[in-house]
Amino acid sequence: MDDEPLVRWYWIGDHLGYLGGLLADHAVIALVPVLIGLLLALPLGLACARFPRLYQPLAAVFNIVYALPSLAVFVVLIPYTGLATRATVMIPLTFYALAVLLPTTVDGLRAVPEPVRQAATAMGYGPWHRLAAVELPASVPYLVAGVRVAAVSSISLASVGALVGRGGLGYLFIDGFQRTFPTPIVAGIVLIAVLALATDVVLVTARRLLAPWAVREKAVTR
Repeated sequence: MDDEPLVRWYWIGDHLGYLGGLLADHAVIALVPVLIGLLLALPLGLACARFPRLYQPLAAVFNIVYALPSLAVFVVLIPYTGLATRATVMIPLTFYALAVLLPTTVDGLRAVPEPVRQAATAMGYGPWHRLAAVELPASVPYLVAGVRVAAVSSISLASVGALVGRGGLGYLFIDGFQRTFPTPIVAGIVLIAVLALATDVVLVTARRLLAPWAVREKAVTR
Protein backbone atom coordinates (compact mmCIF):
# COMPACT_ATOMS: atom_id res chain seq x y z
CA MET A 1 0.00 0.00 0.00
CA ASP A 2 3.00 2.29 0.24
CA ASP A 3 2.91 2.92 -3.52
CA GLU A 4 -0.83 3.70 -3.55
CA PRO A 5 -1.37 6.88 -5.63
CA LEU A 6 -3.11 9.84 -4.03
CA VAL A 7 -5.98 9.73 -6.55
CA ARG A 8 -7.20 6.88 -8.74
CA TRP A 9 -9.17 8.77 -11.36
CA TYR A 10 -10.91 5.66 -12.69
CA TRP A 11 -12.53 5.19 -9.26
CA ILE A 12 -13.96 8.71 -9.39
CA GLY A 13 -15.24 8.13 -12.92
CA ASP A 14 -16.90 4.87 -11.91
CA HIS A 15 -18.59 6.44 -8.86
CA LEU A 16 -19.92 9.77 -10.17
CA GLY A 17 -23.51 8.87 -9.33
CA TYR A 18 -22.52 7.76 -5.85
CA LEU A 19 -20.53 10.95 -5.26
CA GLY A 20 -23.39 13.08 -6.56
CA GLY A 21 -25.83 11.40 -4.17
CA LEU A 22 -23.53 11.98 -1.21
CA LEU A 23 -23.05 15.61 -2.24
CA ALA A 24 -26.81 16.20 -2.43
CA ASP A 25 -27.36 14.52 0.93
CA HIS A 26 -24.55 16.58 2.46
CA ALA A 27 -26.05 19.81 1.11
CA VAL A 28 -29.44 19.03 2.65
CA ILE A 29 -27.99 17.99 6.01
CA ALA A 30 -25.73 21.04 6.21
CA LEU A 31 -27.79 23.87 4.69
CA VAL A 32 -31.34 23.18 5.83
CA PRO A 33 -30.29 23.72 9.49
CA VAL A 34 -28.81 27.10 8.49
CA LEU A 35 -32.12 28.11 6.90
CA ILE A 36 -34.04 26.98 9.99
CA GLY A 37 -31.52 28.77 12.20
CA LEU A 38 -32.07 31.98 10.23
CA LEU A 39 -35.84 31.69 10.56
CA LEU A 40 -35.43 31.28 14.32
CA ALA A 41 -32.78 34.00 14.63
CA LEU A 42 -35.01 36.69 13.09
CA PRO A 43 -37.75 36.71 15.76
CA LEU A 44 -35.25 36.06 18.57
CA GLY A 45 -32.98 38.84 17.29
CA LEU A 46 -35.93 41.19 17.02
CA ALA A 47 -36.94 40.39 20.60
CA CYS A 48 -33.36 40.97 21.80
CA ALA A 49 -33.13 44.26 19.92
CA ARG A 50 -36.39 45.44 21.46
CA PHE A 51 -35.63 44.07 24.93
CA PRO A 52 -31.84 44.26 25.43
CA ARG A 53 -31.93 42.34 28.72
CA LEU A 54 -32.83 39.18 26.82
CA TYR A 55 -29.74 39.26 24.65
CA GLN A 56 -26.97 38.34 27.10
CA PRO A 57 -28.75 35.29 28.62
CA LEU A 58 -29.74 33.97 25.20
CA ALA A 59 -26.28 34.58 23.75
CA ALA A 60 -24.69 32.81 26.73
CA VAL A 61 -26.92 29.76 26.26
CA PHE A 62 -26.18 29.47 22.55
CA ASN A 63 -22.46 30.04 23.10
CA ILE A 64 -22.45 27.11 25.52
CA VAL A 65 -24.30 24.99 22.95
CA TYR A 66 -21.82 26.01 20.25
CA ALA A 67 -18.93 24.95 22.49
CA LEU A 68 -20.28 21.40 22.88
CA PRO A 69 -18.46 18.77 20.76
CA SER A 70 -20.68 17.91 17.81
CA LEU A 71 -20.03 14.16 17.95
CA ALA A 72 -20.98 14.01 21.63
CA VAL A 73 -24.26 15.83 20.90
CA PHE A 74 -25.02 13.47 18.01
CA VAL A 75 -24.50 10.46 20.27
CA VAL A 76 -26.74 11.92 23.00
CA LEU A 77 -29.56 12.42 20.48
CA ILE A 78 -29.44 8.88 19.06
CA PRO A 79 -31.86 7.35 21.64
CA TYR A 80 -34.43 10.04 20.78
CA THR A 81 -33.97 10.61 17.03
CA GLY A 82 -32.52 7.28 15.98
CA LEU A 83 -29.28 6.09 14.44
CA ALA A 84 -28.47 7.07 10.85
CA THR A 85 -31.24 9.69 10.64
CA ARG A 86 -30.95 13.21 9.34
CA ALA A 87 -32.58 14.61 12.48
CA THR A 88 -29.73 13.33 14.66
CA VAL A 89 -27.30 15.51 12.72
CA MET A 90 -29.52 18.41 11.69
CA ILE A 91 -30.87 19.32 15.13
CA PRO A 92 -27.43 20.15 16.61
CA LEU A 93 -26.41 21.92 13.39
CA THR A 94 -29.50 24.10 13.68
CA PHE A 95 -28.49 25.22 17.16
CA TYR A 96 -24.90 25.79 16.04
CA ALA A 97 -26.18 27.97 13.18
CA LEU A 98 -28.47 29.85 15.55
CA ALA A 99 -25.52 30.55 17.87
CA VAL A 100 -23.78 32.29 14.96
CA LEU A 101 -26.84 34.01 13.49
CA LEU A 102 -28.35 35.48 16.66
CA PRO A 103 -25.51 37.99 17.29
CA THR A 104 -25.37 39.09 13.65
CA THR A 105 -29.15 39.54 13.55
CA VAL A 106 -29.10 41.66 16.69
CA ASP A 107 -26.15 43.69 15.40
CA GLY A 108 -27.93 44.26 12.10
CA LEU A 109 -31.13 45.48 13.72
CA ARG A 110 -29.22 47.71 16.12
CA ALA A 111 -27.22 49.19 13.25
CA VAL A 112 -30.28 50.89 11.80
CA PRO A 113 -29.89 54.60 12.73
CA GLU A 114 -32.58 55.92 15.04
CA PRO A 115 -33.29 58.91 12.75
CA VAL A 116 -34.14 56.42 10.00
CA ARG A 117 -36.64 54.67 12.26
CA GLN A 118 -38.14 58.00 13.29
CA ALA A 119 -38.42 59.12 9.68
CA ALA A 120 -40.22 55.89 8.77
CA THR A 121 -42.62 56.36 11.68
CA ALA A 122 -43.25 59.96 10.64
CA MET A 123 -44.13 58.72 7.15
CA GLY A 124 -46.88 56.58 8.67
CA TYR A 125 -45.09 53.23 8.85
CA GLY A 126 -46.39 50.97 11.59
CA PRO A 127 -44.00 48.74 13.57
CA TRP A 128 -44.35 45.72 11.26
CA HIS A 129 -44.29 47.79 8.07
CA ARG A 130 -41.18 49.60 9.31
CA LEU A 131 -39.54 46.29 10.16
CA ALA A 132 -40.23 44.81 6.73
CA ALA A 133 -39.51 47.92 4.66
CA VAL A 134 -36.68 49.58 6.60
CA GLU A 135 -35.05 47.59 9.39
CA LEU A 136 -34.69 44.15 7.78
CA PRO A 137 -33.40 45.51 4.43
CA ALA A 138 -30.84 47.61 6.31
CA SER A 139 -29.79 44.49 8.23
CA VAL A 140 -29.16 42.38 5.11
CA PRO A 141 -25.34 42.81 5.05
CA TYR A 142 -25.12 41.65 8.68
CA LEU A 143 -27.54 38.76 8.12
CA VAL A 144 -25.73 37.52 5.01
CA ALA A 145 -22.36 37.77 6.78
CA GLY A 146 -23.71 35.59 9.57
CA VAL A 147 -25.26 33.11 7.16
CA ARG A 148 -21.95 32.79 5.30
CA VAL A 149 -20.11 31.86 8.49
CA ALA A 150 -22.87 29.53 9.66
CA ALA A 151 -23.11 27.80 6.27
CA VAL A 152 -19.39 27.10 5.94
CA SER A 153 -19.26 25.86 9.53
CA SER A 154 -22.29 23.62 9.00
CA ILE A 155 -20.89 22.15 5.78
CA SER A 156 -17.73 21.23 7.66
CA LEU A 157 -19.46 19.83 10.75
CA ALA A 158 -21.98 17.77 8.76
CA SER A 159 -19.26 15.33 7.73
CA VAL A 160 -18.83 14.30 11.38
CA GLY A 161 -22.34 12.87 11.21
CA ALA A 162 -20.96 9.94 9.22
CA LEU A 163 -19.73 8.53 12.53
CA VAL A 164 -23.36 8.12 13.63
CA GLY A 165 -24.56 6.87 10.27
CA ARG A 166 -25.63 10.05 8.43
CA GLY A 167 -22.92 12.41 7.28
CA GLY A 168 -23.13 12.86 3.53
CA LEU A 169 -19.62 13.24 2.17
CA GLY A 170 -18.22 12.19 5.54
CA TYR A 171 -18.73 8.58 4.44
CA LEU A 172 -15.86 9.02 2.01
CA PHE A 173 -13.45 9.79 4.86
CA ILE A 174 -14.47 6.69 6.81
CA ASP A 175 -14.30 4.53 3.68
CA GLY A 176 -10.88 5.83 2.75
CA PHE A 177 -9.41 5.40 6.23
CA GLN A 178 -10.84 1.90 6.67
CA ARG A 179 -9.42 0.69 3.36
CA THR A 180 -6.23 2.79 3.43
CA PHE A 181 -7.46 4.16 0.12
CA PRO A 182 -6.87 7.93 -0.19
CA THR A 183 -8.96 8.55 -3.31
CA PRO A 184 -12.34 8.80 -1.49
CA ILE A 185 -10.76 11.06 1.13
CA VAL A 186 -9.41 13.45 -1.50
CA ALA A 187 -12.75 13.38 -3.35
CA GLY A 188 -14.60 14.20 -0.12
CA ILE A 189 -12.31 17.09 0.72
CA VAL A 190 -12.62 18.56 -2.78
CA LEU A 191 -16.42 18.19 -2.89
CA ILE A 192 -16.86 19.77 0.54
CA ALA A 193 -14.64 22.68 -0.53
CA VAL A 194 -16.62 23.06 -3.77
CA LEU A 195 -19.94 23.00 -1.89
CA ALA A 196 -18.69 25.61 0.58
CA LEU A 197 -17.37 27.82 -2.22
CA ALA A 198 -20.55 27.52 -4.27
CA THR A 199 -22.69 28.34 -1.25
CA ASP A 200 -20.56 31.37 -0.45
CA VAL A 201 -20.80 32.62 -4.04
CA VAL A 202 -24.60 32.29 -3.95
CA LEU A 203 -24.79 34.21 -0.67
CA VAL A 204 -22.50 36.99 -1.87
CA THR A 205 -24.62 37.31 -5.02
CA ALA A 206 -27.77 37.42 -2.90
CA ARG A 207 -26.29 40.21 -0.80
CA ARG A 208 -25.47 42.21 -3.93
CA LEU A 209 -29.03 41.78 -5.20
CA LEU A 210 -30.77 42.45 -1.90
CA ALA A 211 -28.52 45.28 -0.68
CA PRO A 212 -26.76 46.90 -3.66
CA TRP A 213 -26.41 50.09 -1.65
CA ALA A 214 -24.10 48.29 0.80
CA VAL A 215 -21.76 47.32 -2.04
CA ARG A 216 -21.67 50.91 -3.29
CA GLU A 217 -20.98 52.23 0.21
CA LYS A 218 -18.09 49.77 0.60
CA ALA A 219 -16.62 50.91 -2.71
CA VAL A 220 -16.88 54.58 -1.71
CA THR A 221 -15.14 53.99 1.64
CA ARG A 222 -12.19 52.48 -0.21
